[in-house]
Parts: sequence; structure tokens; C-alpha cells
Amino acid sequence: MEDKGMEKIPVMNGKDQRKVLFRLLAYAKPHKKTISIAFGLLLLTTIGDILGPILIKIFLDDYLTPRNLAVEPIVMLAAVYLGIQIMNVLVSYFQLLSFQKIALKIIQQLRIDVFSKVQSLGLKYFDKTPAGAVVSRVTNDTEAIKDMFVTVIVTFIQGVFLLTGIFVAMFILNAKLAFFCLSILPIIFMIMRTYRKYSSVFYQEMRERLSQLNAKLSESLQGMGMIQVFRQEQRLRDEFGEINQKHYMSGVRNIKIDGLLLRPAIDLVYIFALILVLSFFGVNSFDHAIEIGVLYAFINYLDRFFEPVNNMMMRLSMYQQAIVSASRVFKLLDDEALAPQQTIVAGAAIKEAKIEVKNLSFSYDGKRDVLKNISFTAEPGQTVALVGHTGSGKSSIINLLMRFYEFERGDILIDGNSIKSIPEKDLRTKMGLVLQDPFLFYGTIKDNIRLHNEALTDQEIVNAAEFVQADQFINKLDGTYGHQVVERGSTLSSGQRQLVAFARTIAANPKILILDEATANIDTETEEAIQIALEKMRKGRTTIAIAHRLSTIQDADLILVLHQGEIIEQGNHQELLGKQGLYHKMYLLQNSTAERVEDAVGS
Repeated sequence: MEDKGMEKIPVMNGKDQRKVLFRLLAYAKPHKKTISIAFGLLLLTTIGDILGPILIKIFLDDYLTPRNLAVEPIVMLAAVYLGIQIMNVLVSYFQLLSFQKIALKIIQQLRIDVFSKVQSLGLKYFDKTPAGAVVSRVTNDTEAIKDMFVTVIVTFIQGVFLLTGIFVAMFILNAKLAFFCLSILPIIFMIMRTYRKYSSVFYQEMRERLSQLNAKLSESLQGMGMIQVFRQEQRLRDEFGEINQKHYMSGVRNIKIDGLLLRPAIDLVYIFALILVLSFFGVNSFDHAIEIGVLYAFINYLDRFFEPVNNMMMRLSMYQQAIVSASRVFKLLDDEALAPQQTIVAGAAIKEAKIEVKNLSFSYDGKRDVLKNISFTAEPGQTVALVGHTGSGKSSIINLLMRFYEFERGDILIDGNSIKSIPEKDLRTKMGLVLQDPFLFYGTIKDNIRLHNEALTDQEIVNAAEFVQADQFINKLDGTYGHQVVERGSTLSSGQRQLVAFARTIAANPKILILDEATANIDTETEEAIQIALEKMRKGRTTIAIAHRLSTIQDADLILVLHQGEIIEQGNHQELLGKQGLYHKMYLLQNSTAERVEDAVGS
């Protein structure tokens, strides 16, 4: 059953899995030299593993069976055997260390690539992708890939080397029996192929369900207040439990196939191989005496043969998880929903900060226009206010002006240059944005104002806070500017977070100021102080301000009234009141509401 609203879970075929594997292995190219050394060490350990049974075979057949107990050659043989074992331990350590260091470096690079990609994605991607799903790709999926490089690939490489060496030794000892033993390889390959075919489906589903669990958990944590207020705990528990149950069922199906095709199936093949070897020597013993050393060596090699086979089979589950996880990671890396790209034109820069919006139309989904043929001009130093009911298109204009989304129809010019041609660095450093609900990072108040702009001195940070009168509450905090801010600044009030955001913007000294309901969450007393600060901030800066409270933008040079994505009125405060249109109605409605509140308080 497929969840409503959940993306369909795709099934990877063998060709897709190979593509993913080769792409993963491409990350090993920068480490060719280290890999060559690791392979050389692996070859040495393989030779050591193969020589051990041969030395014991020589002891059994050449010395013990004929009772040729010459001390010197036996001691020499023992010394060589012991030396090989000691060398194997040391070389194995450095060989494993080399492979695992390479694996960790590969995953380190892959995680950086994924994180960098997330940073480069446009807001359009995050509009349709839950935050928990993105976190799952960066953490859980890359961790599964790490397990493959650290454990699986090393095990498979060691296994292939050892199996090759074992068969070479078997052919040297007895070619006819070695050919018989080769017959078990197709059976093992068939078991592996069957396991990969079915387990990939189950692991794909498990990974998707885990991603959905992360998304649901992230949503619940972010909306915990609303969940508790509206008593939605049971509903969220039920939804989480439903996804968790599907994750559990996928796990159970995978455990069943693991229990059938991993160790038990291989153990059964091992028993048949052992019977084959013993039967061969038993039949031959009727014609001539068998060599005990050769029998020992074959039995030993058979054990050594199935040890790496079992290890590889047990690692197949990790391999399947890693391939599934890698396909999800590569899907993110290949996503083309990038932030809007700039086509740089020589000399394009923000100098005077004149903004011209020309015939701008825009749609988020490509079906319904949220902006329709918008045109206006903000002269340098002017304040242009955007007002209108919810959904009228105010925030969409800000989103396009900040280059959060790409647009195809119309244009936005700054100082005569399209914002598509201005370097991104210039746009970001010379445009200051203050949102209705500002985001504060974990760190100190000072860190949140500076935002790692090391060019800002501590005094400039204090000056910016004083400019917006944020110093009044900051100086009362423990540690003042060194006060620790928790995630999203949740221990500060909305007004305090907003004041820090104002200080942050002033400290950056932008030429263009964009205010998106910047005073919506500030109390009346604080708002009056902020209005004074805003008046100072706007001097010499072109300002685009969204406001619901019309009292905050009455002194704007130009007020645009939007309705359903269109500008239906424009002018200054007095001109719009004289038109007796939508602005006039909004003004009367807000004033009458304010008067009723004042009367109620007065009574």
C-alpha cells in the first residue's frame, strides 16, 4: 500500500545499482597511490594465508607420516610458519588501516559535497521537500555509505584475493579436485544474485520509511506548540506509528530473506563441498594411499574458502543498504532545483540602489500566476511600501527581488542592470533583509549580529545594537553581548529577536533595505522606538517594506496596494485615502479596530 502524499518508492534494477556503485567508486580516484599501497599489503597477507596450510602439509607428508623427525628442518619449518603468522598480523593491521582511512576520506568528501549541494539548492526545492528527509540523506544515508566503504568493500577485496589464492593453491595440490570445487562457485553466485534481487526492494522501502520517520519527527518538533494547543498528540502518534509499522514490516521481510539466503544457505553449500572432498579422498584411498597433508590442506582451504564467502554474504546486507542510500544521495546531488544562477555582466553592480520592476509576472507551480504584470520604480533613498490582503503577492515580490526564485517574464533592474546580471556577492552584501520571524543561530548575541563577518569590530556591533535600541535589553542579559542564544533564539521574545535582526542588518550597512512585516511581532512601545530607528535606517537607503499595519508606512514615498497579484492602487498615504479605494477601506478597518480596543481598555 502506498501512503497518500508520500512519494512512490522506486525499485532499483541491476543496471541502476551498477551505475550507483561505479559512481561511488569514482570517489576513490584521488587516492590511487594509497590504494595501490593497500593492495600491495593485501597481497602480502593473502600470500601469508595461503602459505600456512602448505607448510603444515609439508610437515605432515614429508616429516610426520614417514617419521622423518630431523630437528633442524622441522625447527626451520616452524620458524618460517611462525614468522609468516607474525608478519600477517602486522601487515593486516596496516592494510586494514590504509583501506579504512581511504574510506573515511571518501565519505568525508561525499558529505561535504552533499552539504554544499543543499546550500546551493533554491527555496523551490525546500518548498516541496520536508526538512527531515534532507537531514536523513545528509546523515543516515551517508552513514550507510560509510559502512560500505569501511567494511563491505574491504571485505570483498580481501575475499576475492583470498579466494583466488586458495584456488591457485588447490590446483597446485590437486588439479582434478580443484575443478570439482570450482563447481560450487555458480551456486554461490546464484545465491548472491537472488539475495541482491529481493533485498534491494526491502532496503529501498526501509530507507524511504526512515526518511519519512525523520520528516514526521522534524515536523512534530517544529510544531510542538500547535500540537499541544490543538491536542493533536494522538493524531501525530498514530501517523508516526503507521509509518513506523511499515518500516518494521520492511525490516521483518528483510530479516526473513537474510535468515534464509545468508548464512544457512552458504552453510548448506559448505556441507556439500565437504562431502565432495571427503568422498574424493575416500574413493581414491581404495587404489592408493592418500596423503594426509594434502587432505588436511584441502579441508583447511575449504574452511578458509567459505570464511570470506560467509563474510561477503553477511556484508551484502550492508552493500544493499549503501547502494540504496547512495542512490538517494545522488538523487539530491543531481537535483536541478538550484538557487537562481547569475549571468554576470561586466560593470553590473549596486551603486545608487535604484530599483525598477518591469512587467513582472511569476508562478510558483507554473500553472497559477501569483504576480501579474507588476511594474513600479523605487528611486534611490525612497521607501516603497507593499500592502494588501494575505495572498496578494507581497512576499512573492520580495522573494524575487532577493533572488530566492527564478522568474522568466518581466525583469527587475537595479541601477539599470537586471538582477540576473549582478554578482551574487554584490546582491547579498548590499541588500539587507529583515523577516517577520527572524532566524537566530546557536551562539552568542554578538555572533548573531556579526554573522562571522570578521571585518566588524566589537564596537561596531555595539553601535548597531544601540542604533536600533536593542542595547536596552541586551545589557540586561547574563553576559550581555556574550549571552548564549539557544536554537532559533527560543528563549528570547519575538520583539527581542527582531531587534537583534535589525542590529544584524544595520551592522552590514546595506544600500537596499527589505522589510517583510518587520514590526509585526513587536509590542506597541517597542514599535515606537523601532519606527524612530527605521526612519534613521531608511535615510540614504532604498527601502521596500511589506506592512499589514498601515500606521507603520504612512510616511512611505510610494505605497502599492496589491490584490490577487496585481497592483490596483498606488500613491502616497494621502493620495490613496483620497481615492476611497481598497487602501481607504483597510485604513478605516484598522483604525476602527484600534479605537474599539482603546475604548475597551479605557473602560
